[in-house]
Amino acid sequence: MGWSDDARHAVAADPDAVLSLFPAAARHARAEGLDGQEVRVRLLEAVPGGADTVTRVATTLYQRGDAAEKQAVLAALPDLDRPTQTRDAVGERLLPVLRDALRTNDTRLVAAALGPYAAAHLDDAAWRQGVVKAIFMGIDLDAVADLEGRTDDELRRMVRDYVAERRAAGREVPADAWRIVPADQSTPTSGSSR
Repeated sequence: MGWSDDARHAVAADPDAVLSLFPAAARHARAEGLDGQEVRVRLLEAVPGGADTVTRVATTLYQRGDAAEKQAVLAALPDLDRPTQTRDAVGERLLPVLRDALRTNDTRLVAAALGPYAAAHLDDAAWRQGVVKAIFMGIDLDAVADLEGRTDDELRRMVRDYVAERRAAGREVPADAWRIVPADQSTPTSGSSR
């Protein structure tokens, strides 16, 4: 067994062990030829206990972490939302972490925050704002879980308004905006480009 397996066993025995193992995971993963983010996600998945324990540990790791560590916590959210034999599902308890990530200007964090956990738990208004922010930041909308299922008339209106503002300012419209609002449904502005 390598470091990653030993670390998972240590976390399974003591949830707080992940607090010291998580930051070192990427370095050890590289030495084992593994992906650092995947190893961090597996460490979080190994955290046993009730939803409050899992939420406390994941929130602490997110708050203390650098961007890569925060991204790993966000990537683990869908798994933490499913119960296992040793761990309860977190439900909506980790929404504050998600909302914090959506307030950043780090494209990696915003993209990770719009994954399956957001699709399952984020309210419509916050989810729409996240999608519009993703378009604004140039994040590929393939990162947005359940984009087609959650897109509604209000999101289309918001994106149409955004497109109109970009055109009025003579700015290019990000290509992914057209996934929400087809070009023939956007509000035309003379002299605009797309």
